[in-house]
Amino acid sequence: MSSYRDLLRTPGVARIIAAQLTARFPFGMLSLAFLLHIEQVTGSYGAAGLVLAATSIGQAIAGPLTSRWMGVWGIRKVLLLTLAVCAVSVTTIALVTMTVPAYMAVGFVAGLSTPPVQPAVRTIYPKLVTSQQLTPLFSLDASAQEIIWVLGPVVTTFVSTQVGTVWGIALAAVIMVVGCLWFISSPEVGRVRIPRSRRKLGQVLKRPPVLLATVVGFLLIGACSAVEAGVVATFGHDGLEAGIVLAIFSVGSLAGGLALGHTPIGPYALARRIFIVFAGLAVASLFLNAWWLSVTLFVAGIGIAPALAVLFAIVSASVKFSDTAEAYGWVGTGQLIGAAMGSAAAGFLIDGSGAVGAFWVAGVFALFGFVIPWIGHRWHPDLRGRDASPIPDTEPINTQPS
Repeated sequence: MSSYRDLLRTPGVARIIAAQLTARFPFGMLSLAFLLHIEQVTGSYGAAGLVLAATSIGQAIAGPLTSRWMGVWGIRKVLLLTLAVCAVSVTTIALVTMTVPAYMAVGFVAGLSTPPVQPAVRTIYPKLVTSQQLTPLFSLDASAQEIIWVLGPVVTTFVSTQVGTVWGIALAAVIMVVGCLWFISSPEVGRVRIPRSRRKLGQVLKRPPVLLATVVGFLLIGACSAVEAGVVATFGHDGLEAGIVLAIFSVGSLAGGLALGHTPIGPYALARRIFIVFAGLAVASLFLNAWWLSVTLFVAGIGIAPALAVLFAIVSASVKFSDTAEAYGWVGTGQLIGAAMGSAAAGFLIDGSGAVGAFWVAGVFALFGFVIPWIGHRWHPDLRGRDASPIPDTEPINTQPS
């Protein structure tokens, strides 16, 4: 814990962590808020899953593009533009009653314009701390972001059930605007200039660790999205049980991230951490009551933040600084496609088999999330005794006399 205290005393670190967490907080609210609102309007979890899938697909397409634009136009300009469009789209879903295809279209635009705060802050971090502090910073960040998933579902469930689903979405939109403006105005954002990448879009995926992180992120977040849908379907709209169980799921992740943040990252680190997630989810569907799900999802959560920290670290250590934003964009795209697939599959199985179907989906995603990095461990950088700093950008130097 002392190393975390030292990190937070580093100039700018506490401020940028707080600002980016606030900016990203609405995205711990919007999936559940959209799910509750669209299901209430249409009466179908399948329809709600389709809207969530459309939103996530929009985010997936935008991830690498908007991240790469930050190297062309600058971080602040890209964030301001995307924030304006996203805020309008989210508000439209809350205030305008539409058909399911129309909801999907507006959700797609909202996803397409999601401010790329996460790729931006992952790219800024190596410029704030020493190389030895970078891996602990990724762990701290992965743990701290669980605050989003602890408080977000609770706040959304309370506001949506006690006040109204429209107000649940509207509150998320307000927090998004305030948080993004705080992050954009932070001095650290203005001081970092992302170099323009010389590679074609998508070339960074030829780096095996980036591809591994993208695929595993897809599976991990797909499992989490299915769990979220399953918990909401289990407890319905009449109480706070859904929000509380999801919060406990995230508390497990927070605890795991802080406890395992200093564990050396070897070639099997990712597989071992995701096995914890699979173990918890494998037994979660046996009894769909609040106590059982709280215990099993807490256990599953212990592996999530540590796994995400490994994903961030192996990407950072494997690409040039000019490619880091795009690389994190692709990793985010993988996670968002996973969220789309997990939500959609869970929604249809809930309609067909009941809430337990969502937990079956989550277990399958987590199983593949464990198997793939175990088989592909040779693609996983061994960071034991190494730092996770990006590869420096270099240019040819003319040594011929002029």
